[in-house]
Amino acid sequence: MKPIVAIVGRPNVGKSTLFNRLTKKKKAIVFDEPGTTIDRNYADTQWDGHTITIVDTGGFEPHPEKDLLMEMKEQTMLAIEEADAVIQLVDAKTGITPKDRDIMALLRQIKKPVFLAVNKIDNPHSDAQAAEFFELGVERIYPISATHGHGIYELMADVCSSIPEKRLESPTMPGGHIIPLAVIGRPNVGKSSLINRLLGQKRVVVNPTPGTTRDAIDTLLTFQGHQYLLIDTAGIRRKSRISLTLEKYSVISALKSIRRCDIALIVIDAIEGITEQDVKIAALAYEEGKACIFVVNKWDAIEKNNSTVGEYVRAIRERAKFLDYAPIIFVSALSGQRVTRIFPLVQEVFVQYNQRINTGEVNRVCHGIIELNPPPRAHNRDNTITYVTQVGVKPPTFIFFVREPDAVHFSYARFLENRLREAFGFSYVPIRIVFRKKTRTSDLR
Repeated sequence: MKPIVAIVGRPNVGKSTLFNRLTKKKKAIVFDEPGTTIDRNYADTQWDGHTITIVDTGGFEPHPEKDLLMEMKEQTMLAIEEADAVIQLVDAKTGITPKDRDIMALLRQIKKPVFLAVNKIDNPHSDAQAAEFFELGVERIYPISATHGHGIYELMADVCSSIPEKRLESPTMPGGHIIPLAVIGRPNVGKSSLINRLLGQKRVVVNPTPGTTRDAIDTLLTFQGHQYLLIDTAGIRRKSRISLTLEKYSVISALKSIRRCDIALIVIDAIEGITEQDVKIAALAYEEGKACIFVVNKWDAIEKNNSTVGEYVRAIRERAKFLDYAPIIFVSALSGQRVTRIFPLVQEVFVQYNQRINTGEVNRVCHGIIELNPPPRAHNRDNTITYVTQVGVKPPTFIFFVREPDAVHFSYARFLENRLREAFGFSYVPIRIVFRKKTRTSDLR
């Protein structure tokens, strides 16, 4: 297991900026607004040959009153509990606050290395600004600038030396792969509840306020010998309802998460049914060439009869016609109904998404397909397809070499796609077809 280092502190002291600096990524949202980070945010990084996991936490409120602040405190406490070392971040420009004192008092009770980093020392000659923080009773303080990098090396050198080397996790299970899953959907459809149910623990803050999840949160999960990387994305809102810069940033984060996944779990609220925004979200995953599974959540909250499932399936197929091959599963994240059935379905989709067909077999099958239904003529001549080959997976991608590529109508491309889907078992995944000018003189054999 990799050592874990948690960054804690009151709101708006620069924790996410430090997280991004340490992980050399722009993964956490950085915005001058208290409470931007709500959940724990994880990323691996290398420091002096050490592979460690950095955890960014929400702004810690020692004595919270509001429900959301209570949940943020709980998430921070969980991060502290699982960490091997803790960095308390404070703000040099505002000086010591009662909350800083309360947090340090809490950290003194844990039997783990604690490092006090005084942030926003933007000039190396201004380290004296940090001196007042010795009042918190620490033996050493670390003046840093998370924005400019000043003092970061000294801090991390001591952090790394305080924790033992641990066995690194293998990136794959024996005989298997890590499958990245992005959980996407409108705000408040139950994405975080679904992840918490899949994980069997309260990993992501669940709150009825739309837009609670703002960052993309990654969690590694093992189920029946297979590994999955769950990417919990910020809820995607309609553009007309995205008024804050932070919300716009969250949409960008969600799109990046879609690009990182192999399979997108598109969560739909069974109570509301499939909406226009659900279709637009599904289109984002489709356009990126991702395999998709529709997860109809809150299935326990509606009245059902013998035709209910069929009605939901028809509605989804009619409104999201471009994903007419995507499987649909009905679950309840609240009760756990059918949730574990998602994993066998993911495995089946993943196999198809990575399936590669032998070139000889592709050409043999396509010869029969094209013989029965050849492409329309172009410029009063046969638009002969001479050769077919699969050039990629995720999604399966085929090149058809043809005399006049630009003359092939999209309806014929769709015909070929459907025939390939039937012939080779690509029943649940997208297929990409590309037409290129032929390079051989012989016809397809």
